[in-house]
Amino acid sequence: MLIPALAVALVTAAIPGHFDQPQDGFANPWTTLRESNPYWANLDPAPINTALRQLREFQKPQANGKPLFAGAVTMYVHDGKIVTHDRTGYAVLYKDQETQLPERERVPMQKDTIFDFASISKLFTSIAVIQQVEQNKVDIDERVATYLPEFGVNGKENITVKQLLTHTSGLEPFIALWKLYPDVPSRIKAVMDVKPKSTPGTTYVYSDLNLITLGELVHRVSGKTLDQAVRDGITKPLNMKDTGYNPKAKARTAATEFQSAPPRGMVRGEVHDENAWSLGGVAGHAGVFGTAKDLAILGQTILNGGTYQGRRILSEHSVELMLTNFNQQFPDNAHGLGFELDQRWYMGGLSGMGTAGHTGYTGTSFVIDKASRSIAILLTNRVHPSRDWGSVNPARRVVADGLANALAVKANGRQWRATTSGGTLTADRPVEVFVDVDKGDKLTIQHWDGTQWQDVRAITTTSRRWVPTEPVKTRFVYTKAGQYNGRGVYVHARGNVTAEGWSAASR
Repeated sequence: MLIPALAVALVTAAIPGHFDQPQDGFANPWTTLRESNPYWANLDPAPINTALRQLREFQKPQANGKPLFAGAVTMYVHDGKIVTHDRTGYAVLYKDQETQLPERERVPMQKDTIFDFASISKLFTSIAVIQQVEQNKVDIDERVATYLPEFGVNGKENITVKQLLTHTSGLEPFIALWKLYPDVPSRIKAVMDVKPKSTPGTTYVYSDLNLITLGELVHRVSGKTLDQAVRDGITKPLNMKDTGYNPKAKARTAATEFQSAPPRGMVRGEVHDENAWSLGGVAGHAGVFGTAKDLAILGQTILNGGTYQGRRILSEHSVELMLTNFNQQFPDNAHGLGFELDQRWYMGGLSGMGTAGHTGYTGTSFVIDKASRSIAILLTNRVHPSRDWGSVNPARRVVADGLANALAVKANGRQWRATTSGGTLTADRPVEVFVDVDKGDKLTIQHWDGTQWQDVRAITTTSRRWVPTEPVKTRFVYTKAGQYNGRGVYVHARGNVTAEGWSAASR
């Protein structure tokens, strides 16, 4: 539901966690999720409501005549406060690839609907691996073949654990294990036997095979199956009671796809991914189900530095490693040990060097913004009833942008925001400038030399901080070339201001 309007008096003067005042380090380790609303968290509710309304519009037919998804659950967390927990649409709407169920047979989406997380499962596997590192059973720089000798064949002898975690192993993205091999042992062997598609360490290729291998590694070194390791090391200590593989509460799950190959019919309560399904529902790359609330607990655990309600699952050092970019040679594919980093295509305005997360093929999105101590979660059943109905990426960005825009970017005085590409703002006495833009965008700063404007510098990078400007007559020209939006471009100025394509901003 949308957030009702409340009296402005409820907004306190002190606004913690401004977008333009990034937090250092981790949150207080005792930060615990609690019900709240944007006002009590000192967030602007308008952008959040705009995002929630847009999600409802995505349930209607789009340009291709199909909706983006049948239903969704959205959760926003800021500074431990659950400021939004919204549901919309249906967990089950179709009986086959085209036909909607009669009204009485449809299952409305609930806040505690259980979703197939799809590739967000990779984070659970990665955490399980890092837990083995903490127990001195695994070294991330060691060869995988040290722990799985059968993996060290066909050019994979020197692939390291780190390369699997960062998708730089050179393995191909996918093999149709469910179709090409008859049983679980032969499917696992196929992954162990596969040849690299490129020289390990030379390219970034997102690969399910990396995480399937890591799931086997966890099993081998821990003596537990992957689902047991995830239960004992993550979901049980964090009391994530609705999270795990092969869910028992099938009636609470969101349906995914109507599959004819393999002939599974409408998939509900079983993992959507065919390879994970063929491996018994437990695999390193997919298979975890859960709710938005449970996923938020995991997110807050990361923000807290690996602990929640007194139960530590990772050391702060391990969390730092999971959030450290090991792929600097692949600038568009920043990646920690498991977490994707700074991916504006789904992190939207929350994206930054320390922003971590992951997506899932079924229509899920998980963003942890350490700088603002915020979490944005979107869970949809976008493959229900068909995976071919379109990408859910626009909805992912809408959700991330909704929370980003609710955070304050506020100067100590009057400020203006660029609203159009090519817009110009002229100020006699500029004070400072804030720039958070997409790759390719730029803000050109010009000074008046008495006869004409001269370019002084261009700002193209994102810093999340106000930057002082020279106290002379200045013109600011914003040019947009990137595909996505950041938090925006703001100028704090005194004296006379002429704005074309800029507007006064209060936050």
